[in-house]
Amino acid sequence: MRESDGKHDVAQIDPQTLPFVAPSRRLELGAPVRWLQLGWRDFRQAPGPSLWYGGILVLISYLLAFVTWKLGGYILILSVMSGFVFIAPVLALGLYSISCQLQRGLKPQIGYCLREGRRHLGDELVFSVILLVIFLVWARAASMVHVFFPMESHPKITDLLVFLGIGSAVGSVFAALVFSASAFSLPMMLDRKVDTVTAVLTSVSASLHNKGPMLVWAAIIVLSVVISFATALLGLAVLMPVLGYATWHGYRDTIQAQDWPENTKLPEME
Repeated sequence: MRESDGKHDVAQIDPQTLPFVAPSRRLELGAPVRWLQLGWRDFRQAPGPSLWYGGILVLISYLLAFVTWKLGGYILILSVMSGFVFIAPVLALGLYSISCQLQRGLKPQIGYCLREGRRHLGDELVFSVILLVIFLVWARAASMVHVFFPMESHPKITDLLVFLGIGSAVGSVFAALVFSASAFSLPMMLDRKVDTVTAVLTSVSASLHNKGPMLVWAAIIVLSVVISFATALLGLAVLMPVLGYATWHGYRDTIQAQDWPENTKLPEME
């Protein structure tokens, strides 16, 4: 059923007829490498907005490191950096918008990216609350893991390995939850008029149906984080935009979201 708003025909879709989650395609193992190539292409097509966005993220990272060092030292820095992994998908929303604009043949505008973020503020807040709950549970679990830390002044290597093994296993569970929930959800919310829960469940479903490619994608992200730290976070100015663009192309390559109406509010239409 369609009705006119005076300028355009607006599709009226009954939410009851929509599927519980959007279906996903089966990906080949090397699909994430192709996403990375497309992300680099977008970076070269929009170097100005990309470096502006990446530079802001680098400045935020340095500011967080400085403040946490003044307040609590190395342990607090590591905690904040761990938490940064959880909020990074939300920060990348503007990058998805740049790729979306390029895909539609537009010249990317930072102002439009900021307006997109404001327009999706409600969905972002719901998603951020989900990540915050996971992060708080993870922080609690991390503190409980310390019961396995050896109490001896000179612990055996085997005891340390047990502690590190348990801590890594617990951290991996929470990292997997965040990764699967955020892999495609925010790009889907930007692209389609869909609620947060549907987008998150769609992302989790797609990740579970493509475990091999998603493991490759996770490895690429981890490697990028390592490179960023190895370059005193300066590499973040390039790697974060490229990963953000690649995530957008990963969403377009994986999720079949055509049942939901598009968010078609383009810059020149405002």
